Amino acid sequence: MDKLRNMEVMVAVVEAGSFAAAARQQDISAVMVGKHIRQLEEHLGARLFQRSTRQNSLTEVGAAFYEDCRRVLEQVRWAESAVERNRAVPQGLLRVSAPFTLGNQVIAPLVADFLLAHPQVRVELQLTDSVVDMAGEGFDAAVRIGAIADEGLVARPLKPYRMVIAATPGYLARHGRPERAADLAQHQCLSHSVWQRRVEWTLFDGGKAFQWPELARFTCNQGDGLRQAALRGLGLIMQPEVLLAEEIREGRLVPVLTRCVPAARPVHIVYAPDRRQLPKLARFVEFVVRAMGEP
Repeated sequence: MDKLRNMEVMVAVVEAGSFAAAARQQDISAVMVGKHIRQLEEHLGARLFQRSTRQNSLTEVGAAFYEDCRRVLEQVRWAESAVERNRAVPQGLLRVSAPFTLGNQVIAPLVADFLLAHPQVRVELQLTDSVVDMAGEGFDAAVRIGAIADEGLVARPLKPYRMVIAATPGYLARHGRPERAADLAQHQCLSHSVWQRRVEWTLFDGGKAFQWPELARFTCNQGDGLRQAALRGLGLIMQPEVLLAEEIREGRLVPVLTRCVPAARPVHIVYAPDRRQLPKLARFVEFVVRAMGEP
């Protein structure tokens, strides 16, 4: 059983609108199309199409499987074209969007390294926490945090976006180390001003959910301002791991309540399928995936 071929035929049936049209497109008989679909259904143990004398429509399982097949085949096509892409010399302007903190701490340094390796490429990096319109605003690629909406984009997974709670050794020596999320009520907590309007991060402890304390002695609309305050011993900070990594590595900040931190969010680099053959984009995507992919 050739699973990839079966998946390719199924996608052709959905996008062509019928078994007969898919057969013409794939240059095989309608009987063979039906055989590919039956093999998939037997392998999965689920019906993918509702068949009638007039039309074939996807079942709920079939619709979900079709979307997954489309993404898998896109990744296969990307892999198959890798050799040809690598022969071409990347050149020209590459426009990239990324969230502010992740972009500033991780993506910008990666862009600099990429440019050093590819002298004929220019990059315009826009840091914004808004979701940009890729086609409308002319971006080649974007790094996005959170679930990916179905916009017809190819999405390559990167290392998840994790939060960390930390304070200086001096602060913990004076005020004690919090052992439970409920202990935060007795601590000086530094807060991002956005959280006062829309709480996005929830802590969990003992099966209970806790919000970061709303009453903070110091609030700021930028994570770096909170980091500077924390480094001066003002209180506990909850910020992205990428923002505090150096200070934690050097011992200037100490992580606490590691079991209570919010669930990590997925991160992807996304781009339009019709731009995957551009050498500048292909090399950049692979460069980012190698640097930021999970080990």
